[in-house]
Amino acid sequence: MSITVKYPQYKLDLVKEKEHFPYSLLLLADETINAINKYVYDSDVYVLKEQEKELAVFCLYQIDKDTMELKNIAVSNELQGKGIGSVLIKEIISIAKSTGYNHLIVGTADCGVDQIRFYERNGFVKYGIKKNFFLENYDEPIVENGVQLRDMVMLEMFI
Repeated sequence: MSITVKYPQYKLDLVKEKEHFPYSLLLLADETINAINKYVYDSDVYVLKEQEKELAVFCLYQIDKDTMELKNIAVSNELQGKGIGSVLIKEIISIAKSTGYNHLIVGTADCGVDQIRFYERNGFVKYGIKKNFFLENYDEPIVENGVQLRDMVMLEMFI
């Protein structure tokens, strides 16, 4: 499946990937390949490309017949802050609706202020906390913004 994404200055293709996963991009949003491998093979993985250059990625994981979880979304460093992430959220909503889902969820570190703000700007609202998620699911401590990650904030959107 390939979708042409409209974005000023670019003709971008969103491709559903089944085998070649862009770990260099996925690692921008998740700390280890081991953690990524826990969900990537059971997810629908979409890669945003310009010709053959991989620019962004997201992984959608089915929770149940109504709910899809955004497990990973990452934009290449050179394109961060240019609105690509928000364009991808619109595509994610479109994909979810067209495949019969009406509920999207996503989790991020409780100290990830920029990530939480990004999701809220794009229509998600906080609904819960997964206590000790990062302590229980990663072998090594993860530090972000000078703080060791501990809890995961969960956000949702009904579409």
